[in-house]
Amino acid sequence: MATRKKPADCIEPNNALIVDQTKDETGAQAMARKLLEPHLRHALTASAFAGKVLGGDIKAPGIMDFVDHVQKAAGKAEAGDLAIASRLLASQAITLDAMFTELARRAALNMGEYINAAESYGRLALKAQSNCRATLGTLAKLHQPREQTVRHVHVNEGGQAVIADQFHHHTGGHQNAESTEQPYAAGAVAAGSGSAMFGQDAQGNGLPIPGGEREPALSDARRQGKRCT
Repeated sequence: MATRKKPADCIEPNNALIVDQTKDETGAQAMARKLLEPHLRHALTASAFAGKVLGGDIKAPGIMDFVDHVQKAAGKAEAGDLAIASRLLASQAITLDAMFTELARRAALNMGEYINAAESYGRLALKAQSNCRATLGTLAKLHQPREQTVRHVHVNEGGQAVIADQFHHHTGGHQNAESTEQPYAAGAVAAGSGSAMFGQDAQGNGLPIPGGEREPALSDARRQGKRCT
């Protein structure tokens, strides 16, 4: 049996505010907690703007009807559902683009005769365009895979450190089909397996000097300031 929908003028608005009181709080504290919940405050503000769409001929929903919708949408977002964010960003981008075209049209109409008005409309049009571009950029970042760099530091025998970077792509639960192995050329030496860098000689011998020339002797003052610790 199909459910029969009621017309809009027969729907009774829900304005009954239900306050749940715990055993550890007074009635006033429970009321204060309820009034400061984000669902109630934001629903009240949103209803003040959204209610103007209906005009005065249609009965507006009650405050708790708005609270119910905000609470359900926030619950889905808290669970990781990004559909509401995508719809909001896409809708806002369309609205901002409409503002840009209208303001740009008015700037063109005032160009020449009313230059100050044309400049004001032009600036507002560019602001709307910039916000539209930023909104679309946020929407794109919301759906594109995120890249994370994981850095591994390997300390080999002798104190030589080899740093290897690995890139991991986060695709919202889907793994990449590409192999995680890094390509290498034939005959290449693995990281950390090459000859060690010159360091301090355990026998106390100095390092070889390029060019075959001896280092000039230091003065007494410089020799005193260059003592090994």
